[in-house]
Amino acid sequence: MERGKKAVEIHHQGYNCCQSVLVSCADLTDLTEEKLACLGAGFLGGMATAKGTCGALVGAQIIMGLKEFKGKQLPGKARDLCQAFEKHCGAVICGDIKGKETGKVLCPCDECIRFAAQTIEEVYG
Repeated sequence: MERGKKAVEIHHQGYNCCQSVLVSCADLTDLTEEKLACLGAGFLGGMATAKGTCGALVGAQIIMGLKEFKGKQLPGKARDLCQAFEKHCGAVICGDIKGKETGKVLCPCDECIRFAAQTIEEVYG
């Protein structure tokens, strides 16, 4: 199954956006789905205030770190992922994406999740 579709299905089972991306990528890590779900538990709704970064993007960044960190930070790759997400979803802050102040949803959660997980799939398999 396509990773993006799997991540959306996980979201529909009650996981938050970050957890959905993380759990869909369990096969790419040494961590269990349960441990990945624990890691993402606090990254819901823009860190539960809609004022923080979208959880789907956070999940993708965590997977990138798990795959690539070798004692050296990844600012270029992290920036590239962030910029691709913003271009596709219209923003990186949860409240902006959900249109909390404007009333205009830029990108539904399912699409943010799908894009984040699919981007990981394209880079890491």
